[in-house]
Amino acid sequence: MSRSFTGSPHTDQALAGFGAGLVSTTILHPLDVIKIRFQVDAAKQSEKRPLIGGTIKAFREICNTEGFFRGLYRGVTPNMAGATASWGFYFWWYSLIKKHMPKDDQGKLSAVQHLLASAEAGALTAVMTNPFWVIKTRMCTTTRFTPDAYTGLWNGLTRLAREEGIRGLYRGMVPALFGTSHGAIQFMAYEEMKKARNDLRKRAGDSPAHELDARLSTTEYLIMAASSKVTATVATYPYQVLRSRLQDRQTRDTYKGVWDCTKKIYAAEGGIGFYKGLAPNIIRVLPGTCITFLVYENLSQYFKAHAS
Repeated sequence: MSRSFTGSPHTDQALAGFGAGLVSTTILHPLDVIKIRFQVDAAKQSEKRPLIGGTIKAFREICNTEGFFRGLYRGVTPNMAGATASWGFYFWWYSLIKKHMPKDDQGKLSAVQHLLASAEAGALTAVMTNPFWVIKTRMCTTTRFTPDAYTGLWNGLTRLAREEGIRGLYRGMVPALFGTSHGAIQFMAYEEMKKARNDLRKRAGDSPAHELDARLSTTEYLIMAASSKVTATVATYPYQVLRSRLQDRQTRDTYKGVWDCTKKIYAAEGGIGFYKGLAPNIIRVLPGTCITFLVYENLSQYFKAHAS
């Protein structure tokens, strides 16, 4: 049996993911608020405005009208619950699925296997955490002054279940499942970059095989994490807009489903409508991914070093 800090290597991975999600979400939640408000804005953009300028303007407006914490950190509780659960479950499933996949002669998985493991882990995680994201979307798109708005995670979950039932808890589930391609692309790229770098070290003969991952520098981890995340974000971003529109309480009766939502966004807003909120998302992606993977990799190495 593999040595483990908690008694299970998969639990080690889950805890590392949980910690990574917690730290990243706490620091960067304000950009999530801005991104989601852009995503659910169905108005056609008639003016050309700098992407980053729009994000900064929104940041200032929220601070001035709602306050820094109560405005920019509205919805942080469901976001933290969803993010920590997602990262924890994701890494747990990802580790478990990879363990049961057939390896090559060198004990490695192929790029396709990494892609499949990531997609399967993402789908299972999406099903388990979707209610958190519905509450997050609805809190981020309202203020504390909005009549009948959710006051917190528990208030939102109980009201959502009571008022809309299972259908409400799983609004936006279809695009969320489409979104597993995001994690699949991200983790396939990340694993392949890490494997390529380790292969270079192995050929150079400067590290024993069992020390390769441990010898990767912080800078190398950050570059690989950010590159893989940006690639996945640009490739799959429209699903986030679709999910937010379907989950938003104000527009829940506007769209009959994913295809209806897609047609209406394109007809009213054009192709750019599927990329609303991309700027704050990209701004969030780089530091968020770096923080997440840095915490995850360091916790993983800590657990390995203190395994029994």
